[in-house]
Amino acid sequence: MHFDQRTQQALRDVGLETDDLRAASEAVVEAVAEDAAALEAFFDEHDTVYSDMDMAHSSSEYPEHDVDYADLTTHADEMRGWLRFETWGVYVEDGRILADGYVELTLGPTIDDRVRFAADRETLR
Repeated sequence: MHFDQRTQQALRDVGLETDDLRAASEAVVEAVAEDAAALEAFFDEHDTVYSDMDMAHSSSEYPEHDVDYADLTTHADEMRGWLRFETWGVYVEDGRILADGYVELTLGPTIDDRVRFAADRETLR
């Protein structure tokens, strides 16, 4: 079970039993794995994506990125991995599907921010 002991105790205090905690824990693990697979599929489906990332070398409000691959792994409720574009890559610490053709990732060092990616610029407007 991935809930820390304080969280487990708080959930027990509000009436959840150990089996309930275990079921909730398993549901979270499954949801994270499904999101990671969906995020990888999003980047696999698009040769080019657009973001709301502030980039010093881009004059565009929504810079274009040529996708190489996304490689995400999960452990319990954590999602981590690497997002590789044609000329650079970045560590991914978390992510979620916002809508069809639209995702958000937490990017690690050098970016250190939540960044939205879409299949087209219009989606980000």
